[in-house]
Amino acid sequence: MARISLDCPNSLPGIPLSVLSVPMENKYKCQQCLQVLRKPVQAQCGHRFCVHCFKQLTSSGPKPCEACRQEEIYEEPISILNSNEAFPDNAAGREIASLPARCLNQGCNWTGSIKEYEAQHEGRCEFERVQCDACQTLILRTEKDRHNERECEARTLNCKYCKVTFNFKEIKAHDEICLKFPLQCKDCGKKKIPREKFNDHCKSCKSKSACPFNEVGCKSVVENGKLSDHEHSSTLEHLRLLLSMVLSVARPCADGAGPGEWQEDSGLGLYRAPEEGVTIGSGAAASVQNVDLEKKVNALENIVCVLNREVERSSVTLEAFSHQHRLDQEKIENLSNKVRQLERTLTMRDLQLSETEQLVQELQFCTYDGISVWRISDFSRRRQDAVAGRTPAMFSPAFYSSKYGYKMCLRLYLNGDGTGRGTHLSLFFVVMRGKCDALLKWPFSQKVTLMLLDQNNREHIIDAFRPDVTSTSFQRPISEMNIASGCPLFCPLAKLAGKSPYLRDDTIFIKAIVDLTGL
Repeated sequence: MARISLDCPNSLPGIPLSVLSVPMENKYKCQQCLQVLRKPVQAQCGHRFCVHCFKQLTSSGPKPCEACRQEEIYEEPISILNSNEAFPDNAAGREIASLPARCLNQGCNWTGSIKEYEAQHEGRCEFERVQCDACQTLILRTEKDRHNERECEARTLNCKYCKVTFNFKEIKAHDEICLKFPLQCKDCGKKKIPREKFNDHCKSCKSKSACPFNEVGCKSVVENGKLSDHEHSSTLEHLRLLLSMVLSVARPCADGAGPGEWQEDSGLGLYRAPEEGVTIGSGAAASVQNVDLEKKVNALENIVCVLNREVERSSVTLEAFSHQHRLDQEKIENLSNKVRQLERTLTMRDLQLSETEQLVQELQFCTYDGISVWRISDFSRRRQDAVAGRTPAMFSPAFYSSKYGYKMCLRLYLNGDGTGRGTHLSLFFVVMRGKCDALLKWPFSQKVTLMLLDQNNREHIIDAFRPDVTSTSFQRPISEMNIASGCPLFCPLAKLAGKSPYLRDDTIFIKAIVDLTGL
């Protein structure tokens, strides 16, 4: 059976049953989504599934067929759903494609076959209602563009003044704090003054206006830019004026009996009526007091109105600033998350770059003929590091017996190892784990020759050995590399002293040759 192709990223679940214009036969139903089969596949048990549903079922490995269990015909291994044992059911697909179909969307009269529905109408019907990504409202497909541009409450706009991006429902709050929003000076009449420059304009504006406390007696006329300075410096004076007005309003109510009331005659112990002249004079005085009182009350009402407007304006501005602060905090949090994500990505990129550099370096010095020439420069410094214990050993670049053969390298102790510590160079051969080890013969049994090259090409130091096939050093590696095996007494350090032919320009050359006979 052919393996199902999983290269269908846009596959969909089954077609809704109500799309069919005729009753559906059970053989056309997906056993998972219970809808009309879309791109049907047939499992080895005989049940059919949509390719989308089958991939979901088997995404984490083989699964038992629930349809077999419901029909009480479950039998292993036939009833195990496995992508390796299923195949596309083209015959059922052709039968389903020819079935009559209709559109489900209200107002649409389209009819045709299932094949035409999938190819020409599904996802294109102008009567289909789709969900707005921003406000989640269901709208007609044909009205989606207009909705996104003009109607969506959550659509994104750019301020035409400062170009900042925000949601449509936040436009009023943004206008209250937009630094580029145009304002008009009430005193000089100048228009289109950006909010960020309005305070500077007020300070430089030459028009003058009366103090807001002129209703209670302040006679000052100040320039607009100095009004706040005047209010701060004259606070006590303004309070005294207000106190005088309040006292003058309260005094008539607190006075004793007026001249027009009945009074006791202290001489006779009798009560006498008010005189007519006195009554007339008292009425006139009361009328004057009432007029003054009304003026003062009106003045107080005007002041209260001004203060209320200032409080309301301050409240709106404060709310706008609070809203903008929340938006800024959200933006800061989003940017912080992006920075952390970029840092993680950068760390991963650095790791990948390091691995790539290491691979390039290996490929640069890699050979595939079983022969490796290892150039070791800065010998004196490296030997000092070895004597001090900072870097006791070093590894050569990997080399291979062939393109798909054994992977090997050399391990060198510049101050010796084991019995050669402090007196000899110790050189060892290492079998490494390769990508094609499963195709090779194990244990490794090829003859290995190790050489310290005489740079005058006269007398090389040579040592050779055949691997002990019982040693774990030559079995198939289960880690990155096996235990090294070789020559702890490879070369006396004394041979590298003075004008040694093996050490020139602070550099030595080591050569390894693997006998390829029998490979």
